Amino acid sequence: MGAIATTRQVAPPVEEEAQYLTFMLGAEMFAIGILGIKEIIEYGNLTVVPMMPAFVRGVINLRGAVVPVVDLSARFGRPDSDITRRSCVVIIEASAEDGQPQDIGLLVDTVSAVLEIPASQIEPPPSFGARIRADFISGMAKVDGKFVIVLEVSRVLSIDEMSRLAETEHAPSTEADAR
Repeated sequence: MGAIATTRQVAPPVEEEAQYLTFMLGAEMFAIGILGIKEIIEYGNLTVVPMMPAFVRGVINLRGAVVPVVDLSARFGRPDSDITRRSCVVIIEASAEDGQPQDIGLLVDTVSAVLEIPASQIEPPPSFGARIRADFISGMAKVDGKFVIVLEVSRVLSIDEMSRLAETEHAPSTEADAR
């Protein structure tokens, strides 16, 4: 009897493509991967919490859970976002260094769209020239002939770094009164 030969077809390499939520802060477009996004809600019913860093606008009650809302513009060292009827809060699941998940809201000026961006269309982050910290940027995507800043959400929303900033911002002054 003859042996049956089988051939295995090898699929051509597939270009890695990921989905990103795009949104505006001022006149600039940013993107974040959709995998960590839980939902997008209308801005409102915010409770201001004293002694928080300037970039934390306050907290919201999201189905019984307390969720801090970070003004992304202020987090980047820019002026606070103006609240308009198009302002949204993007709810993201972040994690602390201990691995515990924490929902955080990102205040953005307006949500644009969910786009599929091929990996080949994302350039490495610039070493200079961006108006935000380079470690906050995972890449620069080319979309319709324009650059979109792809954020490194784990760095932007580092719970531990934001906690340290809150502590240093509100620490008592150690300078002696010279008078």
